[in-house]
Amino acid sequence: MNQQQVYNKSYEGTAAENYQRFFVPAIGAPMADDLIATADLQPGERVLDVACGTGIVTRLAAERVGATGSVTGLDINPGMLAVAGSATPLGMSINWQEANAESMPFPDGAFDAVLCQMGLQFVRGKLTALREMRRVLATGGRAVISVPGPKPPLFAIMTDALARHLSPEVASFGDLVFSMHDVDELKELMRSAGFRNVDVEAKPKALRLPAPADFLWQYIHSTPLAEAVAQAGEAKRAALEHDVCKQWQEFVVDGYLSLQVGMTTASALK
Repeated sequence: MNQQQVYNKSYEGTAAENYQRFFVPAIGAPMADDLIATADLQPGERVLDVACGTGIVTRLAAERVGATGSVTGLDINPGMLAVAGSATPLGMSINWQEANAESMPFPDGAFDAVLCQMGLQFVRGKLTALREMRRVLATGGRAVISVPGPKPPLFAIMTDALARHLSPEVASFGDLVFSMHDVDELKELMRSAGFRNVDVEAKPKALRLPAPADFLWQYIHSTPLAEAVAQAGEAKRAALEHDVCKQWQEFVVDGYLSLQVGMTTASALK
């Protein structure tokens, strides 16, 4: 299959639709399973999922708390929320809320648990957002927050290639994704926001991703990189794919990419 065929294959949807179709099964869902296990949600609890994206964590939370509980998914991106709503099974009640994590439209003490998976690194006012998470928690409520990093070699290869073939500005997205993983930094932020019993742990996560060319374009079309790459032209896309996939061969096992990525997870109480 040539480059143009791979690039054009199955990417007609929006970034949010592609995120749900490609990113969630490969990366989002395995990470969500871990986050939900850490949160230990109970039937009847009130849960807020901050920066919920297309809602993989939100839906798992709704399964855990059941009909006696309540779950809200908050995101600043209306496109993500539209896909989240359409991906929600019939009979599952979730409140989807478009809002900024730094200014949440909820009263004090409205939730028993606040979750945030791989979203805090994108928030400009991280301390403000964490203070908001604490504010909307009931006394004794808990927050569980995960962020990825440091940048694994597989993604460093892609980021470096994007800088060479497109621009450093386009490549900076890859830096932002993995920009917040330091255990001490996250612990200090949580404490500064007023949380107590703060516990932060970094663990590796093994993931099996699609074959190199497939994953490259699936990832790009699931992110803000899609527009810049679409405008780059066929020659630059071909060079990007050749460069990345050649270097990714060392991570191929049985036709799939093998990714080892660190996840830093913070748990704390109000």
